Amino acid sequence: MILHSLHDRPDLAARFVRDPAMNLMELGDLDDLPWPHTSWYTVSPDGPVALLYAVGDVPTLLGFTRPGQAAALEELAEALLPVLPRRFLGHLTGNAAKVLESGYVAQSHSTLLRMALTEPDVADRYPAGPWQPAPLSRADLPELLELFEQAYPGNWFDDRMLDTGQYLGARQAGQLVAVAGVHVHSAAYRVAAIGNVTTHPRVRGQGAGTACVAALCRRLGETVDHIGLNVRADNTTAVRLYRRLGFSEVTEFTEALFTARP
Repeated sequence: MILHSLHDRPDLAARFVRDPAMNLMELGDLDDLPWPHTSWYTVSPDGPVALLYAVGDVPTLLGFTRPGQAAALEELAEALLPVLPRRFLGHLTGNAAKVLESGYVAQSHSTLLRMALTEPDVADRYPAGPWQPAPLSRADLPELLELFEQAYPGNWFDDRMLDTGQYLGARQAGQLVAVAGVHVHSAAYRVAAIGNVTTHPRVRGQGAGTACVAALCRRLGETVDHIGLNVRADNTTAVRLYRRLGFSEVTEFTEALFTARP
């Protein structure tokens, strides 16, 4: 079993476009901005590909595949053990996370769902109600960071994400109280992954966050064909919200922080 490092973007894109809902993040990370921070690995010409995305203090390892290739992903995980960093966040389907535990301690195990927008007409028709989501820019960054501190500490927001132009916010009496944005947006590969969605505790349950997500789906639909997101499986409120907007489950996967054993 030989681990191969991949460097050909067209070849990688050809692999991932066969299942864009499963590979939203991988396709988005082929764009020019994230590409220099990525490393890609496989052990088979037609098998699963793992992505190591090295931005921030903790790199992220992505390994997604359908059940029919679960064993192949486990083989890839085993081959990766000698080259992985000493600490990383893993997003892995099937039992690949358990394979990595032979060399790593896994902490903060969670089960997440990958969901995809399969009924865009539902989001298109969703009423905004009293909320008027509007695009956010760098000028809104201080207010956005304050909202995250109050409503979503420990988020995965990077201020460069604002430069995508795909962050929408809703206000009440001039104060930013809800936001929906993206982790990934690629017009070149026609995919987007929604993220950093939150609502101020004062207005939760009043539809502000849902209005922002629905408006963002409509906006993203102008430049992409595939929209998805990740959500904790036990966050039943958020899962119900996304289902109401036309999202459905693609797969579930494990999220864990891996630290190398002594």
